Amino acid sequence: LPSPDLRIWLYAKPVDMRKQFDGLIVLAKHQLQASPMSGELFVFINRKQTMMKVLYFSRGGYCLWSKRLELGRFHRVDGNSDKINLTWTQ
Repeated sequence: LPSPDLRIWLYAKPVDMRKQFDGLIVLAKHQLQASPMSGELFVFINRKQTMMKVLYFSRGGYCLWSKRLELGRFHRVDGNSDKINLTWTQ
């Protein structure tokens, strides 16, 4: 389990899941106004809410996790902006 003070940021708008490292880094920098090299987690979800990618920086390089649901959808998190701070359980 990660440290409780780890910040997790959700980009609330749908993202084209063809984006890889460079495209998601640009979204983190310019849309979320954050440093992708901070060690924080940046979460991106597609329009259908069936795919998720998580970008983070660790030990000199970027890491990218991805998950595709075969059944169901990721839950929508309500917020007033494009950048939503998530808890680990969310």
